[in-house]
Parts: sequence; structure tokens; C-alpha cells
Amino acid sequence: MSSTRRLRPLIPAAAIAAAALLISGCGAGPATQPEYTAWDQVTNDANGQTVRLWMYGGDEQGNAYVDASLIPAAAKEGVTLERIPVADTKDALNRVLTEVQSGTRDGGVDLVWVNGDNFGTGKQAGAWACGWTSLLPNMGLTAPADPLLANDFGTPVEGCEAPWHKAQFTIAYNSATVKDPPGTLAGLLDWARTNPGRFTYPAPPDFTGSVFTRQLLYSVSGGHSNVPLDFENKAFDQLTPALFNELRGLAPSLWREGKTYPKTAAELNDLYAGGQVDFTMTYGPATLTKLVADGTYPAATKVLTLAEGTVGNASFLAIPSTSGHRAGAMVVANLALSPEQQAVKADPRVWGQFPVLDPAALSADQRALFEALPQSPVVPSYDVLSKNANPELAAAWVPELDDAWRRQILTGR
Repeated sequence: MSSTRRLRPLIPAAAIAAAALLISGCGAGPATQPEYTAWDQVTNDANGQTVRLWMYGGDEQGNAYVDASLIPAAAKEGVTLERIPVADTKDALNRVLTEVQSGTRDGGVDLVWVNGDNFGTGKQAGAWACGWTSLLPNMGLTAPADPLLANDFGTPVEGCEAPWHKAQFTIAYNSATVKDPPGTLAGLLDWARTNPGRFTYPAPPDFTGSVFTRQLLYSVSGGHSNVPLDFENKAFDQLTPALFNELRGLAPSLWREGKTYPKTAAELNDLYAGGQVDFTMTYGPATLTKLVADGTYPAATKVLTLAEGTVGNASFLAIPSTSGHRAGAMVVANLALSPEQQAVKADPRVWGQFPVLDPAALSADQRALFEALPQSPVVPSYDVLSKNANPELAAAWVPELDDAWRRQILTGR
């Protein structure tokens, strides 16, 4: 593949260019939104505002948490929080980009659950308000030097989004059928070849399928330190042949001989729940606890520990530059960072998401909120899951790998 290969943007290039031009030119459109210098200004303006939070609608536990906990907490602060479910975060980003191009000052999106390529693409196009997170009182409870919070898939955060929770790519298996689990990703692929039909992965660009291919890229390259985090055509051309050779060789041993793939992580989960495969994978291991407890997943479900570690990241809340309710959105983002909300969200019976707060910055009473949480019988603690954690590649890698997978694996054989 030529090193002059052109990056395939997730949003049409014309839309990005037009939005960026609008933001940078003549002070038009969203650039005139109010700026705040003190938190009391924010809370005064927020009172009575309605904030529309656009977030992935397929996460039942996440949606239930927002409805049962975050919305009532916002109401106590005088903010009406409305959850707007979307099938894909790109839907929210496209809406914001359209509003940016039209110079909207009071758009339909006030807050977005976002990370990765959607954040990077939006930042490039001026879709996000920036410089506001330092005003949030609860940002002082995070660790400034935490690399997961400073960079989002290689894109510097720079005050353009507030952290919400951390995640770790996790592979789970049925220990009743997998008696001698592998300890490395290469070992897992060997297991799949020895046990044909019992393993598969979602087809990229599904988020989980995409991270599986990035994890495998690290593996076949001899470790994440051998893959440059920033996208380079030369590195792509040098490193990816081994990745796609591995995937082509693996395909005949997959479920349905690799002639078809689960379209989504949810489809893979259904295969695992139905006993058709012995492994599943997720970037949200917290959900495993409930799925085992309610009988959806086998009672013998365990987390596979890989010696080389797995990819970790964080997800965030971003305020569109077109939001007319920026103050209310800031109040909600600050609430979401509070020890009380972070602890509720971390409860495996609620959502089980890993907190972004720095324990050293918490008071004894605040730490006690987390110490009182029940331990999951399925999911190890974050310290265990994140051991030898691998960094995320820059967002520009994602569409390139996804597109190459489609051409070389899905349709190229």
C-alpha cells in the first residue's frame, strides 16, 4: 500500500473544513458564546436551564444510571437534564457540525458522552467548547498528570472535555468450557486454531472489533512500544501486513469459518450467552457482573488476564460550541465528577464504571464511599485489570485500520 495513502476522515472533509473556517473566521457563530471566569457565574446562569445529554442509547446500565441518579442530582442544582439516546456518537457529532456550519448559538446538543476519533474530529472542526473544565470544582479531585485524562486517543484534551470514567479492554471466557485459558493474545489465537468455531470477534468499525484489531497489532508487532502512537503512513505500511496475515490465517478457525462476523459487540455477546462461542470481549467490563448475576452469561464467566496487558482509555463529557446552555452543561459535568456520583456509577450493581478521581485527592469520607462498594465476583479491581496497560493509538489510526480490515479481511479473501 502506498505511503501516500490519504486518510479517510470519519466526517466528510468538506464539513470539517467549513466548520473549522467558521470557527476561526471573523468571530462568527458559536465563538460568541458566553465565557465564565468564576464558578458562581456558572451556577447563577445554570439555574433554570435544560441540558440535553446525547449519549449511546444501547448501554442499558448507563442509561439507567443517568435516569435514576444524574438527572435527579442535576434537578437539585436547578438544571433539567434530558437524556437523548443515539445509535452512534457520530450522530451527535454530525448534528453539532451542521450547527457549527450554520452559526447556531442555541443548538440541540448541550453535552455529549464522547472519546476517541469523535472527539478528535470534532476538536479539529471547532465542534467543542474549550477552556471550561478548569472552572469545575471537582476537577481538583483528578490527577493532573494522569495520561488517560490529558490525552484522548492521542488528541490533547486541553480543557475541551471533562473526564467521566475509565475503561479497559477485556476478554472474558467460560471457564467451564475453557479449562486451560491462554495467558497472551498470541496464545488465545493458538487456542482458537485448536478449537475451531469457538472464537470470533466483531467486525470493525464496531468499537470493540476495532480495539481487538489494535490490540492484535500491538501483539504481532512485539508490543505496543513498537507501534508509534501518532499515525504514520510508513508505520502503517510496515506494521499492518503482519496483522492482516494473522487475521487471514485465523479466519477459517473462527465461528462460521470466518465467512461472517458479528456485526456488533452485542451480537458477539449473544453468541457467548447462547454458548456458541467460549469468549467475548468488551471495553466495559463492568457490565459482566450484572450479566452473570442475572443469568445472561454463564456462571463460570471469568476475565482473561493477558501478560502483555490490554488497551485502556477514558471517556469524557464534551460541551458543543453551539450549546446555548453551557452553564447548565458545566454544572452537570461537575456533578458527574463528584465523589458521590462517581461512587454510584462505580457500583457493579448500578453501572460499575471505573472512577477517574485521584484517591489521594479525596477526603477520608469520600474514599469511604468507594471502599464501601461491593467487590465483583467476576471482574477484578481496576488496578488488576489495568496492569501493564497499553496506550491507545491516535484517533487517525482507527479509520485506517477499520477500512483496511474491510478491504483485506471482509471482502478481500
